[in-house]
Amino acid sequence: MEISHRGQTVQASPIRKFKPYADAALKAGVKVYFLNIGDPDILTPKPILDAVRGFNDPILSYGPAQGFLELRQAIAGYFNGYKIPLTAENVIITVGGSEAILFTFATVGDPGDEIIIPEPFYTNYNGYASLANLKIVPLTLRVEDGYRLPSAKEIEAKITPRTKAILLCSPNNPTGTVYSAEELERVVAICAKRGLFLIGDEVYKEFVYDGLTHKSILEYEQVKDRVIVVDSISKRFSCCGARIGAAITRNETVYQSILRFAQARLCPPSIEQRAAIAAYKMGLGYFEPVRKEYQRRRDVLYEGLRSIPGVVVQKPQGAFYMSVRLPIKDSEKFVLFMLNDFRLGNETVMVAPESGFYSTPGKGLDEIRMAYVLNEEDIKRALVIFKAGLERYKSTVEK
Repeated sequence: MEISHRGQTVQASPIRKFKPYADAALKAGVKVYFLNIGDPDILTPKPILDAVRGFNDPILSYGPAQGFLELRQAIAGYFNGYKIPLTAENVIITVGGSEAILFTFATVGDPGDEIIIPEPFYTNYNGYASLANLKIVPLTLRVEDGYRLPSAKEIEAKITPRTKAILLCSPNNPTGTVYSAEELERVVAICAKRGLFLIGDEVYKEFVYDGLTHKSILEYEQVKDRVIVVDSISKRFSCCGARIGAAITRNETVYQSILRFAQARLCPPSIEQRAAIAAYKMGLGYFEPVRKEYQRRRDVLYEGLRSIPGVVVQKPQGAFYMSVRLPIKDSEKFVLFMLNDFRLGNETVMVAPESGFYSTPGKGLDEIRMAYVLNEEDIKRALVIFKAGLERYKSTVEK
């Protein structure tokens, strides 16, 4: 008896599939610097933890499928703070941003339909597309071009009769690119012209550096009925384990479809929703010191990487990731080498191979993603180890 084609072919996460090797290193007493996953060491704010500790309902019962009204109002109010008018009726609470992406994919297309996504992209889009039985049509970007979007003509060349949507992630995971207003307007015009949905993954919207500002696709009136935004508290408030996200749309038909998917899984977690309410009540002032901290970390990692011969990297404008091209042939082998074979002072570094952040076969084999979610001193030490490991790998494995 065989399992489904989906089950056989769904992509393993390049972020997590090497974790058993890291666990083995840790068990052997090795210190591992985890730059592979966007799990920040910024402390979760006290009001959030207090809300969890203070939960004392006598029964942990089902909540509404669309999430608590108070949380949906808080998220709408948060966007209103950016002068983006929303109401609670535009927001559905999901089990992390992940569920919001899956529900959105399942809403905009039928099996075999297509979504255009610039690559490299968040690796789990591949998994969600497999679950929804959709096809990702990649729009391949290059580090040499700063991962900027191509011309409208090049984007439209990817459109077929089965194209249902274009997805943009800005600030981008894994490249850190923040799309300009002109780039967004280019895609907005295409979606308006071709009748496509525009999906925005904007979970890093607060983390934009060097005086730049983030522009949401919710701000474009001409496609307001075509826009679906994926949101999450995971990175915003250092709450990755809470698993609270949201799907945001002003399209009532889309809203009702996502709601029916939400009803099928009953409800999002109640205690974490209370924590999220406390998070949004902290106000926008919370983000400025966090933003400055990530910018300092970015600068340390970027300057360290660009000093290594053969490494190609663009300075990220947002989020907390870097896509890095290495002077090697196979980044998966390099990751395994670092975890299994290389030690410097009984320490090593874990990064994510970036081939899994593409859907085009053969792309990203010489690239990795690094997350600057550790403090500056740890990043500096990780760079020393990483550089030594890369030199050893090149001289012994890919000599």
